[in-house]
Amino acid sequence: MAKIGIIGGSGLDDPDIMQEPETVEVSTRYGQPSSPLLTGTIEGVETIILARHGRNHQYSPTEVNNRANIQALADAGVTHIIATTACGSLREEIDRGHLVILDQFIDFTRFRKNTFFDSFEDGAHHTGMAHPFDENLRTRLFATGSELGFKVHPSGCVVTIEGPRFSTVAESKMMRVWGADVINMSTAPEAMLANEAGIPYGVVAMSTDYDCWKEDEVPVSWDEILTVFQHNADNVKQLLVNVIATFSQD
Repeated sequence: MAKIGIIGGSGLDDPDIMQEPETVEVSTRYGQPSSPLLTGTIEGVETIILARHGRNHQYSPTEVNNRANIQALADAGVTHIIATTACGSLREEIDRGHLVILDQFIDFTRFRKNTFFDSFEDGAHHTGMAHPFDENLRTRLFATGSELGFKVHPSGCVVTIEGPRFSTVAESKMMRVWGADVINMSTAPEAMLANEAGIPYGVVAMSTDYDCWKEDEVPVSWDEILTVFQHNADNVKQLLVNVIATFSQD
């Protein structure tokens, strides 16, 4: 039986999408996760929600204890992880409010613990990362989003920057040349750790802005992100509920 873990980005950790939610405090050998686990069911499927930045958005991207978050979900026995994230678009065709089902990442972070294997004392560990996002989850997310009539892109490469600052114009243009389609501050460490833990991992990214490469527009601001996000968050929640419902048919 599937047991789904949701790592909710800002505002996408809504307990109202669950039936009979209960809060469970947990700890791991890597410390406390960002939030207590919210356990319950969605369409009859056991589900756990974890708030990436804390229930009050108190953790900056660099402060998020990604190892504890993934370990907490692994300890809880989740079989799949679906993560949500807001992102900036690096492509004209990925407009505000569009959803992107990620298939690749570029890690541009600098200060984060991004592996469970700090030491090779018990043997070398080099986890394959050629295709870091689970194909089955990606297929479900894209098919469900399309059925719901959302503007959803079937693939996309995200570059994860350290933050919390936004990019310079030069950086934004460089990342476009690299082949990145969207930009955020969260996905790469999560994807690495989920793969190391052997848990299928998929992401739905919501485009909220055009970063700053598109110089005929005002550069991205936090207020702009919040406005677009709040307008489209219900679409992501609806997608989560409907995707998780497909597991009840397995």
